Amino acid sequence: MTADLVYLVAGASLLLAIVLPALLDRWAVSAPMVLVTVGLLLGLTPLPDGMPLDPQANRATIEHVTELVVLVALMGVGLALDRPLEVRRWASWRRWGATWRLLGISMPLTIGAIGLLGWAAGLPAAAAVLLGAVLSPTDPVLASDVQVAGPQTGDHEVDEDDEVRFTLTSEAGLNDGLAFPFVYAAILLATHGALSGWVLEWVGWYLVGKVLLGVLAGILVGRVLAYAAFRSSSASLRVAERGESLMALAALVSAYGVGQVVGGYGFLSVFACAMTFRSAERSHDYHAAMHEVAERLERLLTLFVLLVLGIATTRGLFGSLDWKGVAIAVALVLVVRPLAGTVGLHGCLEPDERRTVAFFGVRGIGSIYYLAYAGGEAEGLATDWMWSTVSFAIVLSVFVHGALAAPVMRRLESSRS
Repeated sequence: MTADLVYLVAGASLLLAIVLPALLDRWAVSAPMVLVTVGLLLGLTPLPDGMPLDPQANRATIEHVTELVVLVALMGVGLALDRPLEVRRWASWRRWGATWRLLGISMPLTIGAIGLLGWAAGLPAAAAVLLGAVLSPTDPVLASDVQVAGPQTGDHEVDEDDEVRFTLTSEAGLNDGLAFPFVYAAILLATHGALSGWVLEWVGWYLVGKVLLGVLAGILVGRVLAYAAFRSSSASLRVAERGESLMALAALVSAYGVGQVVGGYGFLSVFACAMTFRSAERSHDYHAAMHEVAERLERLLTLFVLLVLGIATTRGLFGSLDWKGVAIAVALVLVVRPLAGTVGLHGCLEPDERRTVAFFGVRGIGSIYYLAYAGGEAEGLATDWMWSTVSFAIVLSVFVHGALAAPVMRRLESSRS
């Protein structure tokens, strides 16, 4: 019966993934909102208890499924960005200034604020740090309504001039990997105790070493694959000429595997690989073909996860949710992220753009993955209350940001013109 239900949910997700984008184009309703709502309603029906909905009992499955969703999304995000990042050119780094501010200022502020709120709610120090780390990254999966549409290719030099969409997209591509050091901080605090025993290791290895290894692994894989796809002397390896778009999946898996094997953060490897591959033959139509594959797979996997999340919500996922968890989630979406974003972007972007970027810190699938991962590394760290609170924050973000994304972006674009 479990397999039958999974097929049923997967089929429904696939059908909705096909029809929803065009159906909802003119409405202030996003596909994630519809899927969560459908899941909520399905959870209220007398369906047999066969689906793996209990996060504690099915932690490993949840971890691997959400990991795959985030990886596919990161590949799509890296391919979609038109603005280059050239390591040796300071002017290129400056054009990413808003992104660095969000990552270096807003993200730590969010982690600290949510961690303090969790500690005030009675969480142990390790769990409070984990809550802040889990809820800190914006999600590359659910933020499609406020991100760049895809790679602009053709016979001209392409670049991304929409600062709001570019900043939100590039932030989502990088901060999923950069949340990992803080997740490890929570794990080390839970397993090793006092800071004095592990803080130097954390700074040297988890904060710096694994980040650098992940980025370098991604750049290496991206360069090798780009050379093979575009410039190889062997016609059988020049897959760009044939338009073999499944290279996107091959690059994703290869970059993640290499990044993990060398000890880096695989999420950063995938994003760096996509960015590096995109930098080769930047105007080539092959990038659009690869992005389309990643986007379609991402849409299917995302809607499947959201449908299951909705079902689980009305089947007991919020069983441990209390007013403290609700308050933390509401504070995150309406207060903490907007304030942290505003502080980080002070003096950067136009006022309307700054407010928009600060507000749209969408939370989603990445938070589920990090919580499941931490639960496997430190027993008892991911409690039922944590699952309920994080899931509520995601559902709240889906509806608040989903309802406001289209009208806010239309108003912003109208004001520019």
